[in-house]
Amino acid sequence: MIRTLIVDDQPMIRVGIRAILESQDDMTVLGEAENGQLGVEKSRSLRPDVVLMDVRMPVLDGLAATRAILGPDRVAGHTPRVLMLTTFDLDDYIYAALQAGASGFLLKDSEPEDLQRAVRVVASGEALLAPSITRRLIENFVEARPRRPAVATALNGLTDREREVLRLMALGKSNAEIAAALFIAEQTTKTHVSRILQKLDLRDRVQAVVFGYETGLVTPGGRP
Repeated sequence: MIRTLIVDDQPMIRVGIRAILESQDDMTVLGEAENGQLGVEKSRSLRPDVVLMDVRMPVLDGLAATRAILGPDRVAGHTPRVLMLTTFDLDDYIYAALQAGASGFLLKDSEPEDLQRAVRVVASGEALLAPSITRRLIENFVEARPRRPAVATALNGLTDREREVLRLMALGKSNAEIAAALFIAEQTTKTHVSRILQKLDLRDRVQAVVFGYETGLVTPGGRP
């Protein structure tokens, strides 16, 4: 069961999201919060698997709340996935969400099925970004940041196969697509992904994608 928390300042939005999620047998809503500060408090007390976080809210906005939930002061042993929800399809919001540690980004006008799917992939660690948000946003995000040689040395701890899996992850490939490209079993791919995240101390695939670009393993435009 995927345990969720809805953080949004609009009651009708919260009601709608709750209905969409609770229509699924594998999802439950633990609670709601009408601003970022309450969202942080409820995340720490309820310990959801996924927090659906609005960007613009009073008291504390969604980006600051996400930093609080995922930052150094987070609850020990609890690191939920954060799925950002907004009406604004602007690069700056997406860059800030990635920097805050969000695992996904979805527009509020997405179809209910897209929201349900996004919650599942974020919960499983398979998340990149919503279908409405293209890979160019991650590429632009990474281009705006200086290359970090010290980070690139972390690649030395990966096997050749793990490097190839990471490269395909950074190109936005799913586990099934990676397995097909490398002629290996999907379960083997999942094992490689888990080891990569563990070796590089990365939380999820979003961080792995950014890492792949930062190290030069993949360059903007998808060129290895």
